[in-house]
Amino acid sequence: MNAGNARLNFFASPTVGKISKTFMSVGMGLKASALPAATQELVALRVSQINGCAVCIDMHVKEAVALGETAVRLNLVAAWREAGSLFTDAERAALALAEEGTRVADAAGGVSDETWEYAAKHYDEEQLTALVILVSFMNTVNRLNVITQQPLADYRAGQLDRMAAAAGEESA
Repeated sequence: MNAGNARLNFFASPTVGKISKTFMSVGMGLKASALPAATQELVALRVSQINGCAVCIDMHVKEAVALGETAVRLNLVAAWREAGSLFTDAERAALALAEEGTRVADAAGGVSDETWEYAAKHYDEEQLTALVILVSFMNTVNRLNVITQQPLADYRAGQLDRMAAAAGEESA
């Protein structure tokens, strides 16, 4: 990512303006899902680490801290396999699915049956649905930010929720 201006100004784009409410509603729908909020932030962070999206890493670390996550756990998300019992079995299953779902080009079959079964052991169908959509959503957002070299901003926890709420009020 560059430290200066982005290649595209999403905030000034009529195209982005037309789709941003729909896109934000996906994120808000995920937040309202049965998938635990802390798990969502850990997954979003791990996907963003893999994709090298500094904007999203910054955002999801701050959101996770606001939920009460510790610095130790956040610092070890990238090495969750080696972190012993620091992460629950359910979190480990979600992180495994997130990694395989993000690295589909590296794993000829996508998410392995073993990883899927491990996740299904810890999450019901609605939570698995949210997890799959979250991984896909984060990969999309990461790519938008990385391709256009969106610079790091002064993100504050809850800022995206406030923006989405304001967008919803505008459309009402």
